[in-house]
Parts: sequence; C-alpha cells; structure tokens
Amino acid sequence: MTIKSLLLMLSAAAVLSVAGPSRPAQAETHYKTVQVDGLSIFYREAGPVDAPTVLLLHGFPSSSRMYEPLFARLSSRYHLIAPDYPGFGHSDAPSAATFAYTFDHLAKVIDHFTAAVGLKQYVLYMQDYGGPVGMRLALAHPERVRAFVIQNAVSHDAGLGPLWAKRREFWADRAGHETALRTVFLAPATTRQRHIGSNPAHDTVDPDRWDDEQMLLSRPGQSDIQTDLFYDYRTNVASYPAWGAWLREHRPPSLVLWGRYDPSFQIDEVAAYQQDVPDAEVHVLDAGHFAAQDKPDDIARLMAAFLDRLPKPAKP
Repeated sequence: MTIKSLLLMLSAAAVLSVAGPSRPAQAETHYKTVQVDGLSIFYREAGPVDAPTVLLLHGFPSSSRMYEPLFARLSSRYHLIAPDYPGFGHSDAPSAATFAYTFDHLAKVIDHFTAAVGLKQYVLYMQDYGGPVGMRLALAHPERVRAFVIQNAVSHDAGLGPLWAKRREFWADRAGHETALRTVFLAPATTRQRHIGSNPAHDTVDPDRWDDEQMLLSRPGQSDIQTDLFYDYRTNVASYPAWGAWLREHRPPSLVLWGRYDPSFQIDEVAAYQQDVPDAEVHVLDAGHFAAQDKPDDIARLMAAFLDRLPKPAKP
C-alpha cells in the first residue's frame, strides 16, 4: 500500500467519524391508485412488502404527502403505505351533493382500501383526522391492528380546549353558524396557524407546507366537502367514551408522540391516553400539530425503536 493510498483511507475515515453513520438508503416510493367503491384512491407505498406494515392516516387539510419525511427515513426497514381519503390529495373528490362526507364513510372506504391492496395486519399511525378514521378501523377489525402510533390525534374531551367552543356551537346549530365557520376554518391565516401554533422558532417552518394545503382547500367543491366533514366531527366526540373503553379493554401497544406547540389539540390529551393505556410509550416533542414534518428525525428514531420491540406479525 502506498503512502498516498493510506492517507486517502485515513482521510475518508476521519470524514465518517465526523459525519456519523450514514442513513440507510430509502426505498423507492411508488405513487399508485386503486379503485375502491367506485372511487380512484391515491396512495404512496414504499419499503419491503414482507416487512412490518405501517398504515399512515393523514390529517386535515393535508394528504399522504405529509408523510414524505418519514418515508425517506423508514422505508428501508418497513413497509409504509399512506392513502389519501376521498376529497383529499390526489384521490377522487366527488361533490358533497353526491358523496356523504362523514367519518364513518371515510373509514369504510379506507377499510375497503386495505382489502384492495392486501393488508392483513398493520401498525396504525394516526394524526388529526387519522385518529377518528383509525379508531373506526380498530374497533371494526381489532385483529388487524398490531399497534398504534398516535401523533396529535384526539380520542378524549381533554384534547379539545377553548378553541373548540365556537366549533361546538356550529355542531349544535349548523344553519346559524356555518357562514362564520367557513370564514375562519378554511381561511389562509388558519391554515398557516395550524402549522405554526405556538412554536417560538416559527421561522423554521416551511411556508410551502401551508401554501400547498391552502391550494388544495381552494379547489372547486372543497368548501362544501370540508364543511360537511367537519360538521360530522361531532360524531367523533360522541364516540370518545366508546373509544376509551376499547382502549382500556384491548391495551394496544402504543407510541404517543405529541407536538407541544399544537394550536388545535391540548397536551392534556397525552395524560388521557396514559389513563387508558398505562403502558403507552409517550414523548412530548418541541414540535407542532404536524410533528412528523417538524421533527422527522426524532419521530423516525422513536418509531423504529418502538416497531422493533413489537412481537413479530402473525403469518398470513
């Protein structure tokens, strides 16, 4: 070995020691559609199909795109699949006059989606609207759910703070409060605030995130779609006691990841989950409502450790 080649080797080793171990190469993401109940449902899929599956359910007013940072960090080791609900992202968005935008209906479509793409067992990652969709899947098919990853998704009244007073008025009297609800709920400033929250480092949040979401909300028919669906949110609140009872009975392995700067959901929700599932692993992060975008490295690390501790999935 020459002196020159030895020096090159030592130089490379020094670079690696400073930079740390490289991240495993991410698996290629595939962008697909499948027909479900007469609708074209878009989804993202990556990772080995024989690896443990994580079904990632997005929030409002987002889409499966919110999980791209986790796909980049976890797809080398896990099978990740993230659909867009009807009316969201790249999935079909029939008019509110022809399609019932309720959480029961969305959950039914996603249930049929899992059958269409051949999912037998999965870990549920639930964020925001992903909570009520995922809880309906879990109650309907508990044998399919290996574990929960709960990220700023509410299943108890404790998670709904003062912000929700006006929203409860809308649920109680839609006709009397719908105009005001639409003016605030779908406004650009509100879309931005969902991402910023109380984050003191607000200049670290990419404005493209809320601009992209506002563009989706501005599409024809979206105002009616999202208003109908949010009016149905009252059925989620009415279901909280049943969901809590289910959690206490089944005690699913659970990882609770909570962004402390969330303007929509109270941090008190974390303690409510712990009362139902005392063995839950809980982490409160310096992040907001969309913590998977704010702190993807932290969430990917915590998820990988949690997933690797789960019992092996049952053979099909």
